[in-house]
Amino acid sequence: MYPKDILPGIDLYLIMLCVASVSAIFTYRILADKRGLGARLQNLCLFGAVAAILVGYYSAVLFQAIYNIPKYGFQITRSTGATFYGGLIGGAAFFLAIYFISGKFLFSESGEHKRDFWTVANIGAPCIAIAHGFGRIGCLMAGCCHGKETDAWYGIYMSAVGKRVVPIQLFEAIILFALFAFFAYRALKGKNYNLSLYMAAYGVWRFFIEYARDDYRGYTFIPFLTPSQLTAIIMIAGAVGVFLLERFFVKKNGES
Repeated sequence: MYPKDILPGIDLYLIMLCVASVSAIFTYRILADKRGLGARLQNLCLFGAVAAILVGYYSAVLFQAIYNIPKYGFQITRSTGATFYGGLIGGAAFFLAIYFISGKFLFSESGEHKRDFWTVANIGAPCIAIAHGFGRIGCLMAGCCHGKETDAWYGIYMSAVGKRVVPIQLFEAIILFALFAFFAYRALKGKNYNLSLYMAAYGVWRFFIEYARDDYRGYTFIPFLTPSQLTAIIMIAGAVGVFLLERFFVKKNGES
């Protein structure tokens, strides 16, 4: 909608990415306090989250550059863009590395990081959802990740593409904020399986909403699936794995 710089080198997309990061950290802090996580564990998670956000951004750009190879070749410039899945995969992997490696030394006797891992993971679900929701508003401002051309009342003119299109970014932001509210409520109530439910819910949504997209998204070895659809399938399968792991932990510790 407005991809131009507000200040030199600063546009609404970048501003919304900053809002997304702050909102995720703020949400985590509130929920971690409510769930009674220890101060040292909270600080470890905050450090890991900030580092994961930075690494996740560059991972998102790298994944997008890989997606772009068939059309543009491999190149990373300001216009390369970023993909959510790339950021999630890179950021999550880096967070887990920091969490378990540092936790091994910080909590060598108590094992607090292992005992409370699923609490951290279930708090993480609404944090990811709210950050992604603001990120999608950033996409709306930049005009990327748009839907197909339409004359319907809900169509929005995107100056970046020069036509009215389905505002997929706005619809996804609404879904993500709804998921945030749902999982934040569950986290406050001490419910389990938030992370696996988030992965499954978003994976299903992303798979089907891709059919309404009209921007370039790259190709896969399966001709009828976009990279995001293939990743969505993997994400849904991963949700099953995460659910089973958490279920094993819950049963082992006699939780409900």
